[in-house]
Amino acid sequence: MAGNIPSSNFAVNNNNATNSSAGNYHFAFGAMTTLFFIWGFITALNDILIPHLKAAFELNYTQAMLVQFCFFGAYFIVSPFAGKLIAKIGYLKGIIIGLLTIASGCTLFYPAAEIGEYWVFLLGLFVLASGITILQVSANPYVASLGEERTAASRLNLAQAINSLGHTLGPLFGAALIFGAVQSDAIDAKSVQLPYLLLAGATIIIAIGFKFLHLPTIHSISDESKIVNNSAGSIWQHKGLVWGALAIFLYVGAEVSIGSFLVNYFAESHIGGLTEHQASNMVAYYWGAAMIGRFVGAFLMRIVKPSYVLACNSVVVVALLIITMSSSGDIAMWTVISVGFFNSIMFPTIFTLAIRGLGPLTSKGSGLLCQAIVGGAILPLIQGYVADITSIQMSFFVPACAYIYIFSYALYSARKPTKISDDGLKTVAEANL
Repeated sequence: MAGNIPSSNFAVNNNNATNSSAGNYHFAFGAMTTLFFIWGFITALNDILIPHLKAAFELNYTQAMLVQFCFFGAYFIVSPFAGKLIAKIGYLKGIIIGLLTIASGCTLFYPAAEIGEYWVFLLGLFVLASGITILQVSANPYVASLGEERTAASRLNLAQAINSLGHTLGPLFGAALIFGAVQSDAIDAKSVQLPYLLLAGATIIIAIGFKFLHLPTIHSISDESKIVNNSAGSIWQHKGLVWGALAIFLYVGAEVSIGSFLVNYFAESHIGGLTEHQASNMVAYYWGAAMIGRFVGAFLMRIVKPSYVLACNSVVVVALLIITMSSSGDIAMWTVISVGFFNSIMFPTIFTLAIRGLGPLTSKGSGLLCQAIVGGAILPLIQGYVADITSIQMSFFVPACAYIYIFSYALYSARKPTKISDDGLKTVAEANL
C-alpha cells in the first residue's frame, strides 16, 4: 500500500505524440510499470523489516513502529518539494533521481547494520521513502499521458495491479533473505544488508536503463491551473473534502498498522505459533488478498454505488477485527488476513468521494488528500503504544476505530450528489492506490 501522489497537470509533447506509434506507447507503459512494482515491493518489505529490527535491537512495539513513522513521514514532508523539483527538471529526470535516491537509502542499511545503530536504519528509510515519493510524483502523470485521456484511468488501474503484485511478492522476498538468513535464535541486523544491497543495485540498473530510453516528453501545464485554483476559493469550505482527508488519514494508518503487526501476531503461541520466517510468508496473503479485491471491487462498483460498497466493506472489516481480537488459532489468523481483501477499494473510493464537485479546486483538494497519507506514520505508533500496554491482539482496537469512522464517512457521502467533475475523475485516476 503506499499511497500514490498526484502531481500537477501535464501535456504530451505534440510532436512526439504525433510521431510516436502505439507500439512506442506500449513499450513506454511497460517500462513505467516496473516503477509501480518497485515501490509496492519496497513498501510491503517494511512489514518484514519491523519485526526483524524489533528483535535485533530489543525494541518495544512503539519504538519498532518508528520504521513506518519515518517512511510515511517522508510522504508528508517531501511531496511538496518533489512537485517543485519535477516542475523544474521534468518527469523523466525526476524518475531517475527518484530511483537513485531509493538506491541511496537502501545503501545506508549496510553501515547501519555494521555499526548497529537503529537511528541510521531510520535515516535510510526516510531517504528511501523520499525517493519513492519523487518517483510517484513523476510516474503517475506520465503513465496517465501515454495515450488518450479517456483511457488514462484504465492504464493507471493496470499499473496499480502491478503495484499490488509488488506488495504481494515483497514479503516473500524479505522472508527468504532476511529471516531465511537467520540460522540461530540470535537475530542479527546484518541479515538485512544483502537484500537491501540487491535492491540498491536493481534500482541503479533501472535508473541507467531509463537514462537511455527514448520515451515521449511531457510538459507541465500547471501554471494555468494555479491561476484558476487561486481564484476558486478555499478547499476548507468543502466539508466532504475535509472529512475525506481524515478518512484517508485513518485508512492509510489502519492498513499500514495491520500489516506492520502481522509477523509478531502470527508468532504468538495462541494465534499461530509460527516462526518469524513462516509468519513473514503469511503476510503475502494479506497483500495478495488486496490485489484480488481490486479486480472484484472494480467490477462491483459498476453496478453498486461506490459509497455503499465502501460502507459494506468497512463494516465487514470491523467485524473481522472484532473476531480476530476475540478468537485464537486459525480463525484469528485468517480473519485478519481477510481484511486485506476488503481494504482494496477503500483508498480510491474515498479519494473519489472526497474530491467530487470541487471543479477547479480539484488539484488542491487532491494535494490535501495525499498529504493525509501521513496517517501511515501516526497510527502504527498509536497501535504500538496500545500493544505495549495491553497486547498485540487487543491493539487491533486502534484500526477498528478507524474503520468505524470510514463507515460513517461512507454514509455521509451517500447522501451527497453523485456527480463527479471531469477534473475530479482525472485526478482520481492519478491517485489510485
